[in-house]
Amino acid sequence: MQIFLVGVEVGTSAVKAVLYDLTGAEHFATRRTYRLLTPQPGWAEQDADELWAALASALQEIARAAAAYGRIVALSMAAQAGSVTPIDATGAPLAPLITWLDARAGDIVADWSRDGVAERIRQISGWHPHPGLPLATIAWMTRHMPDVVQTAAHVVDVQSFLLQRLTGQCLNDFSEASEMLLLDRATAAWSEELCALAGVQRRQLPGLLPAGAVAAPLLPEVVRTTGLPPDAVVVIGGHDQCCAALGMGVTSPGQLMLASGTAWVLTALTPDVPVAQIPPGMELNYHILPGLHTVSQLLGGFGAILDWGLTLLWPDAENRYAALEAALMDTPPGAHGLHFLPLGGSAQLGSGHGGFLGLRLDHTRQDMARALCEGIAYEVRWALDALAASQMLPTRMWMAGGATQSAFWPQLIADVTGVPVLVAPNANWPARGAAILAGVGAGLLGDDLALAAKRWQTPLSEVKPQERQMSLYAAAYADYRRLCTRMMMNP
Repeated sequence: MQIFLVGVEVGTSAVKAVLYDLTGAEHFATRRTYRLLTPQPGWAEQDADELWAALASALQEIARAAAAYGRIVALSMAAQAGSVTPIDATGAPLAPLITWLDARAGDIVADWSRDGVAERIRQISGWHPHPGLPLATIAWMTRHMPDVVQTAAHVVDVQSFLLQRLTGQCLNDFSEASEMLLLDRATAAWSEELCALAGVQRRQLPGLLPAGAVAAPLLPEVVRTTGLPPDAVVVIGGHDQCCAALGMGVTSPGQLMLASGTAWVLTALTPDVPVAQIPPGMELNYHILPGLHTVSQLLGGFGAILDWGLTLLWPDAENRYAALEAALMDTPPGAHGLHFLPLGGSAQLGSGHGGFLGLRLDHTRQDMARALCEGIAYEVRWALDALAASQMLPTRMWMAGGATQSAFWPQLIADVTGVPVLVAPNANWPARGAAILAGVGAGLLGDDLALAAKRWQTPLSEVKPQERQMSLYAAAYADYRRLCTRMMMNP
């Protein structure tokens, strides 16, 4: 009878559950989607119960698949960070899950920036406050739904919510907890000062354990619903970007990963360093590997922006991504002088305006599609330039996520940045990293996460920059930065 591990990725648009054996071979995978709700302009919510139903359904299917061949002994989750909801003592949500894409707390963050509170937040947490992240979101809830916050048993992110539903225990790891912007880096505990700023009590926040620690057994009702073995252990997972890095084998200081899903996130591994030593626009976070931290930046919700653009350009296409691939063959690098600034502005300059710049009557939708893609790639290069200014420039970059399904994207990123890109398009990296955590937590893959990841390493292909394209993009990138700066100065 084979022994199996389950790695789960809980993203912004879907949950994936993947079944692995102890060698890292993938035996089965399933996926469930859920809705992103926008009840008002600038709001982006999800139904937390819908997430739970999706996870339970996926686990039910994977339990059936495993039963024919062996036994599931442990599972762990790689979860989206930054979304938050209040829950009661049973784990039932008291309000919608307000996601990291939400902007309703923008005025609160603007006030913090004006009065110097934002800098204090970064000194304590390692993070800049953002409208969609829990510190600001909870502050908004405290102002607009104070009774809900005060009566909530817990205020939790996605990982903690799902762990509560699976095990009855409200827990989290440090990589996820950091993105709540309520964690004091100096003490690795919830900050009284930041909790007071948000309007939440420390007792309402999850208990903290390192990624890879055993959380608890499954609740009996979960066993009945999913068909998972009653003795299967649930292991504390981690931030989806950190789990993806672990799954790819990005385990050493100086290595860098680009995630390209709904969110595009650049993550560099580092020993613990003072916040003042990292690039001004980036965040300092705990990694799931002991002793390591990450310097990261959310470059933007580029997956959502790309979907928006393709819907506008090819509203009737059965496969919009195939239409994009074809269109990119019909327009040269530089899109005939057309630029696209990501909606919401450049991540390197803060909030601002986005859209197409330099649009002429002779531009085609093929040009618009290429400009949209190149604008995303320029943002990646700009972030790498910031890392270089802090002596953190990598020699290679691992790339994960949906964009790696196309040969175009890794090549574009390599050509624009000048950095070779390592990819393996069909791997479920966050789920793979979560499964490694499950295996180590259950004592089946040894006690060294980095060594376990090395043993599970899959072959990667290297995409090298093309000299001619690099030269063309260097000039276009310089134009892009000038346009972004001008837009920021003249909103």
